[in-house]
Amino acid sequence: MGDSHPKRASAATELALLLALATLWGASYTFIRIGVATIPPITLIACRTLIAGLLLLAIMRWRGVSMPVDATTWRRFLFQTCLNSVIPWTMVAWGSRTLDAGVATILNSTAPIFTFFLTLAITRHEAVTSRKLLGVLAGMAGICLIVGMQALAGFGEELTAQLAMVLAAIAYAGAAILGRGFRDLDPIVPAAGSLLCGAAILIPVSLVLERPWTLQPSAGSMLALLALAVFSTALAFVIYFRLIRTLGSIGATAQAYLRVPIGVAVGVVFLGEQLSSTAWIGLACVVVGVAAMTIPARKTRPIGEAA
Repeated sequence: MGDSHPKRASAATELALLLALATLWGASYTFIRIGVATIPPITLIACRTLIAGLLLLAIMRWRGVSMPVDATTWRRFLFQTCLNSVIPWTMVAWGSRTLDAGVATILNSTAPIFTFFLTLAITRHEAVTSRKLLGVLAGMAGICLIVGMQALAGFGEELTAQLAMVLAAIAYAGAAILGRGFRDLDPIVPAAGSLLCGAAILIPVSLVLERPWTLQPSAGSMLALLALAVFSTALAFVIYFRLIRTLGSIGATAQAYLRVPIGVAVGVVFLGEQLSSTAWIGLACVVVGVAAMTIPARKTRPIGEAA
């Protein structure tokens, strides 16, 4: 995608949307923790995708936007939901049961790295520049500094759970690259289509394994589920597909880095927590990294291209 003047003018808007997406997806972990207290994980995720998909479908109807009817597009929706929802959400839920929070946070923030290298090695659908590489590395270094370098000592201890987190990050990277194929659609269309496909996969699994009709969920879990579906899923997915169209795959996955400092900031503001000096350095690294991955450059040369 070329750098036009309208794109430069809208850089602040795109960064604001990236921040909003990181906040919405960052909050989803809290909603999930409250939700799974009385709702089993597969049922929670099945309801999350169904409610969000139906809500977006209703908004589409109200706006007069029609859903595609061709099998090819729906097949792409199905692949998208497997990579962006069904597989990674299940992997994260499973891996989080045994991993320390620090290790889980670091591993769950590696999607931009995999997006960068998958783009460089396979798809080459957007310019893979040395500046973006710098952004990826700076962001990852920042995450390690914020979480605390001592968390790195936990690598290898719960290897299966850690591999599940890495596979989730790779799935997110694949979803971001695959999502570029929906650039000709209104962002709400692939968001609704992929969520409905996710619900179609998860609901039968929930019915067989978790017998949701026997549950007695608490009011807190139900409210958390609604917040998760409406804000962290329906609204977040519309923003996500919009950002893939405007920032590209690597830029859109930069929200994985922003989720950590947002969580830290919430702790500082509302819980009175203190930041270590390395955490402040880490925050600066994340800001530099996200900027390098998302703000349009005047002239960039893709990696591997002759001067």
